[in-house]
Amino acid sequence: MKVELLLPDTAPEAARSPSDDAGFGKALDALGNVLARATGAEDAYAGGDGSLQDAIYARARADIAVSVAAAVAQRAAQAVQTLLNLQI
Repeated sequence: MKVELLLPDTAPEAARSPSDDAGFGKALDALGNVLARATGAEDAYAGGDGSLQDAIYARARADIAVSVAAAVAQRAAQAVQTLLNLQI
């Protein structure tokens, strides 16, 4: 008797790469770097070495990065709260 495996009609799933455990730390480091660059650009303008345009642009990028990080944190907190409210 010869046994043949049945193959599903769906496409095979692509190989997944192992998850990066340091992803959250890297995201916080990147946010810190954006904020540090904005502060540096503002300090350079205040010291007479930089332009107002560079300072404003760097601060706007930092503000957007903080807004995105806050929105992501809020969504994650809502997801955790939803999971905690499930009745098992």
